This record gives sequence, structure tokens and C-alpha cells, in this order.
Amino acid sequence: MRSFPCNQAEATSPRSRRTKVGMISLGCAKNLVDAEIMLGNVLQHGMEITSDADDADVLVINTCAFIDSAKEESIDAILEAHQQRGLSKRPNQKLIVSGCMSQRYASELREQLPEVDAFIGLDQVSELGGIIEQIVAGVGDPGRFDTSVSATGITDAGYNFVTARPTYIPDYDTPRFRLTPAHSAYLKIAEGCNHPCSFCVIPQMRGKHRSRSPESVLAEIRGLVAEGVREINLISQDTTYYGMDLWREKAGPRQPVDSSRGPTLSALLREIQQIEGEFWVRLLYTHPAHWSDELIETMAECDKIARYIDIPLQHIDDSMLLRMRRETSRAHIESLIGKLRAGIPGVALRTTFIVGFPGETEAEFETLIEFIERVRFDRLGIFKYSQEEGSRAAKMPGQISQKTKTARYRRAMLVQQRIARETAHDKLGKKLRLLFDQPLIGRTEADAPDVDARVILSAPAPVGEFGWCTIIGVRGYDLLA
Repeated sequence: MRSFPCNQAEATSPRSRRTKVGMISLGCAKNLVDAEIMLGNVLQHGMEITSDADDADVLVINTCAFIDSAKEESIDAILEAHQQRGLSKRPNQKLIVSGCMSQRYASELREQLPEVDAFIGLDQVSELGGIIEQIVAGVGDPGRFDTSVSATGITDAGYNFVTARPTYIPDYDTPRFRLTPAHSAYLKIAEGCNHPCSFCVIPQMRGKHRSRSPESVLAEIRGLVAEGVREINLISQDTTYYGMDLWREKAGPRQPVDSSRGPTLSALLREIQQIEGEFWVRLLYTHPAHWSDELIETMAECDKIARYIDIPLQHIDDSMLLRMRRETSRAHIESLIGKLRAGIPGVALRTTFIVGFPGETEAEFETLIEFIERVRFDRLGIFKYSQEEGSRAAKMPGQISQKTKTARYRRAMLVQQRIARETAHDKLGKKLRLLFDQPLIGRTEADAPDVDARVILSAPAPVGEFGWCTIIGVRGYDLLA
């Protein structure tokens, strides 16, 4: 995507009185990319971006609805923003809600949150500038079709621009205002998901899996590298399924990966390897069902691909995987981990697990604990199961109490904390390649931005560049160099 320099938001003189737009983005990196696209469109329409919510003529809350706590955070942010515009005496400030919660619940929220001036969905992320112009001007509300709307189109319930089944996906020339540091970027290679996981409603919110063309992805990477980006994090709901929906003969979610049938992640990575420049590419959100021997071989042979794999497994007990509808098995997962570690020397594995899923017995939980202790993941996160309305799992019998979920969460995290300490101490005395995020902060190949550990430096280093440092100590999850 075509990105704007990070200081462009401040390039416009306040005296010009262009519409000022503020953004609060919640949730995952995929949501962050949507926020960047929205702001890019705002700039394209000649508006200003401000980091001061009180100074904004229009404030956008980009919401997350992945689990209950994310929904609560989103609602709190909306209500706080409304309260603050009253306290700051900006009654004319417009409040727009975007993101997954807006996409899924716009009709209900429109009635429950009259404080919100407009709701937009995923199909509108590249149209925010025009929507703001429409709202500020007070013209027609395309989200309401009844005859009771006044001549102006303004309703007490606010505008609703959300379309039911999103199909949008960005292209390389989509304007984008990057919110990440200048040297690091997220690149969305696909949108939506075809998997039927029983705990998840993302397919209902974001639609079916749809990949960008390889040409579009490669064009964006070349542009980012030319701008000085040193780290490109490839993201989607299911990165390893990339390209398979573009095959002439459509592939199902259980289809084996085969580059001879059309675009694949393996083929894309080999093309990325040919791009000139010093950078690394990181794979995030890879599904275990779509790893192939070809992809493992590609990672081993391409030195621009970080030796880091984010592979959410969610559980290891076969009965749990079946109830979760994960389309994989314990035997497959254990075989895959063995292949990854043997085929990609030095690879760092990151995963997540869910505890307290409906029907999870103590024996099934103990199976998970034993697996975590034996496999020793480099990075690991634990989620307490969230009963998501509209998911298959929400209606399952055997819902686990919050007390039990919390106890299992704490037990699993204590195990991983010990493993993380031991893994960190194994790095003492080793010389590691770092990407410097701040003068005294760096990250290794084994550390994705925002979610993993850091390396704390004893002397300043050039921000946005690579360098080699010797590890001399450990502080919590972080290393010292």
C-alpha cells in the first residue's frame, strides 16, 4: 500500500481549519492495518490527523469484538470518548465506530448507543474520508431505508454504513498512514477466514478468506523497503492458507497445499527473497493444518524470512481439538513441530492455547500441561475461554466456571514462565542479531513487535537498523546486552 510519512499528520496549518480526525484503534494488528487505511483515506481527502482526541472534529473508535473483554474495552472507549467531548465542551465533535464490533453489532448498537454518530464496517475502511464529509455535511443516511427518516436524513440513532457480508481487501496502492515505527510494518496479505472453529465468530464478522494477488503484495513490500522498512510482518486470519482461494480449482479449508495448483505462501516467500535490501519478513497467524514440507524448506532456504513461527494450536488433546473443530490432531501437531525444528534450525515457535473450553476435563487439561512442559515453546500465550454469542461452543454443555478457568490459566502460565526463564538463560553469552526499536531497546528474530520480549541495551544503537549484540543478562522475560 502507498504509505504517508509519519509526520504528514502535522503538516497542515491549524489556520486552514481542515477537518481534524482522531483515531483510537483497539485489538489486533489486523485491526491496526484497517486503522492505517482509514487514516490514509482521510489524508487523501485533505483532512488533518490529530493525536489529541479533544482537538478532533471527528473521533473514530476502531473496535475489537474477538472476546468478551475486548467488547467491554470497546464499549468503555466509546462511552469515555462521548463523556470527554462533553467535558471538553466539544458538543459538535462527531463520534464514529468502526472495526469488528461495529461490523457485527451495528444494528443493535445503533439503538443502544445513540451517542455514536455513525457506524462503519470493514467494507468502508477505504472510504472513511468521504463518509466523514457526508456526516459533517449532514446528508443522507444509507443505513436506514424506512420512510420515517426526516428530509435531512439525520436520525437520533446515527448513521449505519455497515454492509452485511464484507468483501473488501486492500491493494498495494491503497493510501495508508502507518501507525507503527518507521522501520517496522504490518502487511495484510489476506482477509477473512474459511475455518469452522467452534469458539470463533471471526468468519461471521470478516467474511470468507480472500487473498491479495502476489503482485499486489510484492509491490507493497518493494515500496516499504524503499521507504526504509526493515521488518515486515505478514498477517491475515490464516496466513498459511494464502493464495489457495485463487486457485483455478477452488481449495477447501482441508485441502493440502500444492504450489503447482496456484499461488501459495511458499511461492510468495521465494519471490520476497529476491527483493533487494536488508530486511526480514515475519510470519504471524499460521494455521497448523496448512503447513507443508515445501513451506518448511522455503523458510530454511530464504535468509530474509525470520526464523520465527506464530502457530496458534489452541489445545493438544484430540477430543478437545475435535470439539473445537480445529481440523487437525495431536499426531499431526506433534509431527509438524518435529519437522519445523528439524527443518529450520534455530526456529522460534510461538503459540496460544485456550483453557476452560466447554467440557474440558482435568485430565484433558493435564494433557495440555504435559505437552507445554515437554515441547518448551519459545513464546506462549494462554486465553481463558470466552463464551462468544453466535459461536457453536457458546451453546455446548459443560461450560466451565470462571474460577476454574482462572486457576487453569494461572497454572499454565506458571509453567511457561519457568520455561521462558530457562530459555532466556540459555542465550547468555550468545551473539544475536537485533533490530533496534529505540536507542536502548532491540528485538531478536524470536520476538515479534508488541507481543514478545525485548533486549535492553547498555549503550545506544541506531534506531531502525540491524546489529549484533552479546547477551549478558536476563531481566524477567527480557534479555540484557
